[in-house]
Amino acid sequence: MSNFSVESFSLGPLQTNCYLLTVQGEIEGKRKGIIIDPGMNPKRLLDRIEQVEIEAILLTHAHFDHMGGVDEVRKEANCPVYVHDLEADWLTDSRKNGSMRWQDVTPPLATDPAEHALDEGMELKLIGHTFKVLHTPGHSPGSVSFVCDGHIFSGDVLFRSSVGRTDLPGGREADLFDSIQNKLYKLADDTIVYPGHGPRTSIGYEKANNPYVRLT
Repeated sequence: MSNFSVESFSLGPLQTNCYLLTVQGEIEGKRKGIIIDPGMNPKRLLDRIEQVEIEAILLTHAHFDHMGGVDEVRKEANCPVYVHDLEADWLTDSRKNGSMRWQDVTPPLATDPAEHALDEGMELKLIGHTFKVLHTPGHSPGSVSFVCDGHIFSGDVLFRSSVGRTDLPGGREADLFDSIQNKLYKLADDTIVYPGHGPRTSIGYEKANNPYVRLT
């Protein structure tokens, strides 16, 4: 198992899970870290990373509630952003990232473009670990999950006893079920799942209990 620590921050009006992964750096008292999905209203996260050297911001997908804090965090941390190419232009387009549609929840949001594109099978060397990228579309066309040392950060693909919605633009139920059955459920049962909303779970628990996606 990994030797990084995982901290969760529930951010913004949709209580999106943002994850901060850290390891002890070579310089005493200074930790190294990465951030997955800096959601809206990230002040608590910004306060926390004042003494952390952030190497990257990883996005599981580019819906507004997951990318709303990108520019604030990127400016503070001076680090690059990674997103799947299929959603690269969602960061700069409030119609595509959904914030234009949900104006009762948020003003229209747009950020600067990401520095790096993600793709299936890519391996990211960050904070002394290797994070494998799984392209897991269905909730959105560019949804990805990050796998490392018995952990998976699944965004809005798989939740505890639930799955991501597929009725938003670019969503597709058949793709979502395929992503879960043929990629996520292939992982070891004791793999810890860190979803985009709600409590963590495990692959084994979901295979046995998730009412929406059964093994085929």
